[in-house]
Amino acid sequence: MTLNGKPRRNPETPVSGKHDQITVDGKPVQAQEKIYLMMNKPRGVVTTASDEKGRKTVYAVLNPKPWVAPVGRLDQASEGLLLMTNDSEWGARIAAPQTHLDKTYHAQIATAADEEFVQALVRGVKQKDGEVLRAKQARQLRAGPKNCWLEIVLDEGKNRQIRRMIETTGVEVLRLVRVAIGPLQLGDLAKGEHRSLTGDEKRMLDRAMRGRS
Repeated sequence: MTLNGKPRRNPETPVSGKHDQITVDGKPVQAQEKIYLMMNKPRGVVTTASDEKGRKTVYAVLNPKPWVAPVGRLDQASEGLLLMTNDSEWGARIAAPQTHLDKTYHAQIATAADEEFVQALVRGVKQKDGEVLRAKQARQLRAGPKNCWLEIVLDEGKNRQIRRMIETTGVEVLRLVRVAIGPLQLGDLAKGEHRSLTGDEKRMLDRAMRGRS
């Protein structure tokens, strides 16, 4: 390894990424380009690199180069907006419960829910272990005779939170789609497709995190 043209053998030698030039075997070392993607995760795939049960993963749908990792998770039966990045620090801040970045979901449930049912999700639903799960906001989007769609906003990321809240009441969740993370909307991105975040979208998320920290 050389640092600014001079050999260096001490791995603890301090360097400045902005000013120092490092080469290894004669090739310059450069900072990896930061990648920020949004994906419309299909139902039926898991958000892991590999699965011990042999289930299809998001990497069968998205084969990124260089490597990117999911930001948080959507369970196998859930679908919708999933962020992926190789910027681990940024991804951790997006997913951290302390950031309280709103996540918005559309849930189809197997009942024509009334207003009392919807407001109970905001007041909190007690689980068998005593934990109380609650939504930040909830409202009905549309209803049929035997099912309806709800919009549910969470500002904390507990495991399978919406499914656990609703299923504790004895109601089945038929579909669960994440449609927004903070101000970032899924929009018309087709199922299974992905694209890079625009500069404006990345800055918008960064501003939202600063505002909630």
